[in-house]
This record gives sequence, structure tokens and C-alpha cells, in this order.
Amino acid sequence: MAQIELHPDFKDFLRLLNSHGVEYLVVGGYAVGYHGYPRATGDMDIWIAVNEANAAKAEKTLRDFGMSERDVTKDLFTAKDKVVRMGVPPVRIEVITTASGVDFDDCYSRREIIEIDGIPVNFIALDDLRVNKRACGRHKDMEDLEHLP
Repeated sequence: MAQIELHPDFKDFLRLLNSHGVEYLVVGGYAVGYHGYPRATGDMDIWIAVNEANAAKAEKTLRDFGMSERDVTKDLFTAKDKVVRMGVPPVRIEVITTASGVDFDDCYSRREIIEIDGIPVNFIALDDLRVNKRACGRHKDMEDLEHLP
């Protein structure tokens, strides 16, 4: 597994997710890097569980991170196919409620928890990441698949 360097904003956000007990997984480019193919990425993708309890925790997390009450409501996290973007690349965080080809609960049960600078971080497992990348089917996803172990 690759050593991961995180921007301070990413660390702060991950700490908040953990302190509020949000069920989440790091997916996308940072997960690809963790699993052995470090590459440039414009954001950190955070996939969260879609349920009422997790939505309330996610709402609190985003407010504590600095989003205004009018910009973030629990409703953003109670339906599939939602995306909340914060920041600008390369320090953008995208909170998503759906990941192609995979089920959150199944992936969460197989998550890999690693510590980065003292912060426990939930990553999607390699096999689940592969399924997700195949389902996405974009050129960069296919390239990621070629380079993953």
C-alpha cells in the first residue's frame, strides 16, 4: 500500500467525519493511490451511507467544516446520486451518495482502515474498487484498472 500525503483540509474533514461517526469510504483517485497506483487527482471522493442517521451526522460534519445552513441540509444525504462539492481542485472534497456497480453496506463491511497522521481513514477494499472502476467505465477508470495490483 502506498504512503499517502493529505492536505490539511482533507485531514480536518476526515477528523470531523470520524468524530461525528459518519459511515464513509474514501473512493476514487485517493483509493487508487492507496491501493498502489498513486496518480494526480483533483479531489478526494468520500462516499457516505444513505440513511437518516448517517445523513444527520453528515449534515453536522459539513456545517462544522464551514458550510452554511442554507447550503447543507440532511436531504442532500438521504437520496442516491447526490454530490456535494467543497473547495477547488486539487483541494476539492466531493461527498457522494452513490458509487457505480457497488453497494455501500457490502463495501463498508469490507473496508480497509488505515491510519494517516494519526487519523483512521476508511478506504474501499481493492476488489470493490475494481468492481466500481469497471462499472464507471471511463477512460481514466480503465487506466486505473490496468495499474492496480
